[in-house]
Amino acid sequence: MQHIREDHYTTRTNARPQFIPREEPVIHGRPDRQPPLRPDQLAEFSRNGFIVLENVFAEHEVERMKATAEELRQHPASLADETVVSERDSGAVRSIFAIHRQSVHFDYVARDRRLADVARCILADEVYIHQSRLNYKPAFRGREFYWHSDFETWHAEDGMPNMRAISMSVMLTDNHPQAGPVMFVPGSHKTFISCVGETPDDNYKASLKRQETGIPDAKSIETLVDEGGIEAPAPKAGSVVIFDCNTLHASNGNITPFERMNAFFVYNAWSNRLKTPFAAHKPRPEHIAHRKVDHPIRIVDSNQAFE
Repeated sequence: MQHIREDHYTTRTNARPQFIPREEPVIHGRPDRQPPLRPDQLAEFSRNGFIVLENVFAEHEVERMKATAEELRQHPASLADETVVSERDSGAVRSIFAIHRQSVHFDYVARDRRLADVARCILADEVYIHQSRLNYKPAFRGREFYWHSDFETWHAEDGMPNMRAISMSVMLTDNHPQAGPVMFVPGSHKTFISCVGETPDDNYKASLKRQETGIPDAKSIETLVDEGGIEAPAPKAGSVVIFDCNTLHASNGNITPFERMNAFFVYNAWSNRLKTPFAAHKPRPEHIAHRKVDHPIRIVDSNQAFE
């Protein structure tokens, strides 16, 4: 008799969208005696599905990260195949994936205690990097990212079993409200939106430029926005925006003279490592969803990344 996997979050297989209540806790526990976040910060994250930490990185640290990001953007031929994603019309670099595997500096940043300890606290587990990338939203020509839950894609196309992952976006430039900052729907992380539409083969090739599969329908977005509203924090460089894997988010295009750039790291619980995809014929490539991981990350002290 064939074993059928239990799937609490069925998606891309139903005829119409569905709301599925979240089964996992948002804060999985506090394994540390002295958690790196205050109780009110943990409560805010649990309630809204995101939080902004100001001034996590000093100015000289931001400048070092930004210089590395610029160097990678200026020399795309030196990077691994397919890890550079360009805008669909202008050709400007939109994202560079697997930065912690292609840059010693960003490897240290990913393992920096200021980030990794927070991830371990929220997820109550050892962690590893599920995905890392640099996001560039260039002045005048940066394109939008449509509304989506990361977990829907990670579950459907990567085989992430449960909602036990968080994203951390390190601001490398000052953000401006007019320059397409990320918008979040507070409280949306508590509801999974089951999307309609079968996953095309090699969907990632198109979705990284413009996502059309695995996006919520307009009515579902309206419902969650009616309940929680929309917030679009625009923090300064050196700040970190942390958000739950299921928080609904998006960003508008950037037609201002202000570039927006961030380093993005996804921390997944070691116990939540990827299985076969739940709604795709084959997994996405290794540089987008890391499977070849032998052990949890080894945390480094904050000064080691910037020596």
